[in-house]
Amino acid sequence: MATEPTFKIDELTLEEQSSLKSSRVWESDCPIPINRLRIVKLSYWNFEGKEQADGQIMVMDAVGDSVVQIFKTLYEKKFPLAKVRLMDHYEGDDAKSLNDNNTSCFNFRPIIGSTKLSLHGYGLAIDINPIQNPFIEFPENETKKSIAIYSPPEGRQYTNRLQSRPGKPFRPGMAEQVIDIFKKNGFTVWGGDWDTPIDYQHFQVTRDVAEKLIILPPQEAKIYFQSLL
Repeated sequence: MATEPTFKIDELTLEEQSSLKSSRVWESDCPIPINRLRIVKLSYWNFEGKEQADGQIMVMDAVGDSVVQIFKTLYEKKFPLAKVRLMDHYEGDDAKSLNDNNTSCFNFRPIIGSTKLSLHGYGLAIDINPIQNPFIEFPENETKKSIAIYSPPEGRQYTNRLQSRPGKPFRPGMAEQVIDIFKKNGFTVWGGDWDTPIDYQHFQVTRDVAEKLIILPPQEAKIYFQSLL
């Protein structure tokens, strides 16, 4: 007998809070208090077409309902996800998560190549299928020529973003297929629209919205975010 898919929002247990601290996924100078983080537990389809019920992604409390709706819609459309694990599984190491093709959200860290805090540090940015949707930066080398660096390196095979290519099979799991789903639920910024770096895996709210959500009391923040949808 088929079981119903799982989609629910849980507060963090003391054990889960301890794991976040010991792995340094959350630290005391993080802008979001640890008691405002929530774990969305979810079902998803993997790339083999099998249903998985072990998905977990950590987000700010104010956007929990919207994140549930995003992943419900991905599930209904059978959009595949390789893995959906919390960042303490990787000790907060973004490269390990990317190389494992993991879909994730909260991780207290700066923007890659910058000292500015990423919106992952607010629980307001989601990365999906990093291999199918790589982060690409273009630093200059000693000859002043730009080179493309892919994170993860395996993502290089997805440089060409065309969905329909003569003589080649359809490639599932690419972010272009779900941009509208994220935008409809408040994650209106897609890193694939950027000039440099290009971050195909990345969806977030605007930074102005993030700064407002972080200072509002939880219930007011939730109401405010819902008003934007």
